[in-house]
Parts: sequence; structure tokens; C-alpha cells
Amino acid sequence: MTKKQSTANLAVPAHLEGLSFEDAMAELNKLVNSMEAGELPLEASVSAYQRGSELVKYCAAQLEKVEQQVKVLEAGMLKPFADSGNQPANQGDEE
Repeated sequence: MTKKQSTANLAVPAHLEGLSFEDAMAELNKLVNSMEAGELPLEASVSAYQRGSELVKYCAAQLEKVEQQVKVLEAGMLKPFADSGNQPANQGDEE
């Protein structure tokens, strides 16, 4: 089983149910900042690490769900964004 498949098949823990991706990322960022600043005692650091690990898995699963939705919307064929190198050379050049 690949890593992508494993994150998509994980059940969301009850304490993360209903948490938005943005809220999870904000909480994760706050935990990381606290741990990096050395603001937490050892036991709290371990708890923060555990919570952070759960948040990372949750966010990865949410991203996987969105990726699958995009694939469905694009009929299974993701289309690359047009990059600026593919535009005509004289576009935007007004003389």
C-alpha cells in the first residue's frame, strides 16, 4: 500500500471531526512555534508532538480527499496550468 493510499483510508479521530483544514494548519503552526521556542516542559512537548502528528495525518488525508475530488471533476485527467512560457511573445507588448 502506498503512502497516499494509507492517508486516504485513515478514519478521522473523533476529536478532529469537524475541524477545518485551515484550523488544523493554524493549530499545527502554533504547536510547532511553541515547541521550537522551547516554551513547553518535556511532558507538554511530548503531548504537543503527538497532537501535531495527528494534525499532520489529518491534513494529509484532507489534501488527498481534495485531490480525488479534482480528479473526478477533471474526469480523471488533471490538466497542467498554462505557464507563462507558452504565451505568445508579443502578448502584452503594445506599440
